[in-house]
Amino acid sequence: MEPIVPAPDALIGRRFDVAVAKMTGESRSKAGHLIDSGQVRLLHRPCDRSTTLLAGDMVEFALKAEVKSPEPIAEDMAIAYEDDDVVVVDKPVGVAAHASAGWTGPTVLGSLLQRGVHITSYGAAGRQGIVSRLDVGTSGLMLVCKSELAYREMRRQFAEHEVVKTYHAVAQGNLRQDRATIEAPIGRDRVSDFRFTVTPAGKPAVTHWDVLERFGEATLAKINLETGRTHQIRVHFSSIGHPLVGDHMYGANPKLAEELGLERQWLHAMELEFRHPRTHVWTHVKSQYPADLAHALDVLRARAAEREP
Repeated sequence: MEPIVPAPDALIGRRFDVAVAKMTGESRSKAGHLIDSGQVRLLHRPCDRSTTLLAGDMVEFALKAEVKSPEPIAEDMAIAYEDDDVVVVDKPVGVAAHASAGWTGPTVLGSLLQRGVHITSYGAAGRQGIVSRLDVGTSGLMLVCKSELAYREMRRQFAEHEVVKTYHAVAQGNLRQDRATIEAPIGRDRVSDFRFTVTPAGKPAVTHWDVLERFGEATLAKINLETGRTHQIRVHFSSIGHPLVGDHMYGANPKLAEELGLERQWLHAMELEFRHPRTHVWTHVKSQYPADLAHALDVLRARAAEREP
């Protein structure tokens, strides 16, 4: 952008922060920061965010180059399976699938690239090679494509629900049935758009679960998804009155999480089964519980044993 430009006719009469946002393509809050810090100002007269832009105003830009810190590497992210076409990582909690606005922590994609793992260029910028994601707060297996052939084929397999994704989760309370299916549409919450909820206006979502172990106050279950909606397991279990232990966003008891030493929801992507994109051999990759989830299970088992007569 030129250092000094005349106020655009279409923005005359607008607040200065609104005009700067339009001129730079930044958010209004970012535009306000640029004005407050003196990086954008009006020549020949004082101004602030609320100043009205007038005909004949000259806008001066003195933008400072942003120095971005290098993305940290997830050193403890193990590789569970790798060949020339795909790599399956065992993602730790606290690692995002890819970079996004406001996220400054490690990512699966960034960590693989910094380790020298070749990733296909197919896919959206900053998300290349990724055909399925895990939340930052969910640990476990996640597949990334290294070749163009793998990207096309694995994207198809995930889209057509041919990939078998098995999760283990600990739900609060005692699930009444040993096996059941939750079928309920999921959409964004109208009040808090970062949350999701069961709503008739949502997209179809189907979750199957089988009980693995009962503790009385909580239940360990194996879960398979027919669909892959955001927060699907968390929302579905909360909708039946059994939020995942440690999942405060969806109604879990924070006291129980504290007693179990949990700082996130008890949810782990345990197994991944798919047809290899090149050889077509059925491939099965399995994970193990990370330390925090294993510890929580040990505590639950000990508490259950204490309650037995």
